[in-house]
Amino acid sequence: MVDTDTTPPTSATARPRPQSLADLFWSFTKLALQGFGGVVAIVQRELVDKKQWLTREEFVEDWAVAQIMPGPNVVNLSLMIGDRYFGWRGGLVALAGMLTFPLLILLVVTALFGGMSELPQSQNALRGMGAVAAGMIMAAGLRLAPTLMSNSMGASVSIALAATTLIATAWLRVPLLYVLLGLGGLACLWCYRCLGRIDARKETAQ
Repeated sequence: MVDTDTTPPTSATARPRPQSLADLFWSFTKLALQGFGGVVAIVQRELVDKKQWLTREEFVEDWAVAQIMPGPNVVNLSLMIGDRYFGWRGGLVALAGMLTFPLLILLVVTALFGGMSELPQSQNALRGMGAVAAGMIMAAGLRLAPTLMSNSMGASVSIALAATTLIATAWLRVPLLYVLLGLGGLACLWCYRCLGRIDARKETAQ
């Protein structure tokens, strides 16, 4: 499952990438074991800031795709990154890294926590963890916000879409599917139009 028969980057100036399938497996294992609720914050820190496998712009784009696909966001992202570097084997190895040890820990914790879940102390501890997880997600969002400034749709449109999405989901309680189909569809059409304009300008300049 963690075959290391892979080819490392050939140039010292090549951008960072997983050195092997083993590196991919243990990197996502480490990431998964840190993701207590605030997964997006951990993913952004590990893959963008530390390992630099993705730029912030690439992370935002890949995370957007992972969010609209069925299944857990970070699992979808692990499949995408693994497949990008090592094909289908990389996707499976990254997925195994995300799920193997957390699944084992979850089984143990479930067995131990089963008799204590109704205790006030346990419930209060979970509420505290929830607040910390929410804070981590907000912090990650603020750190990624500057990427909207360089978005092809323009900063004002990007901010307006982000604010409208927040209002629709958090305040108006619009189902996520409708938000994705409505605002997501409009955003895709507008981005397609903006990219067409950019290509037209490049052709004119040439």
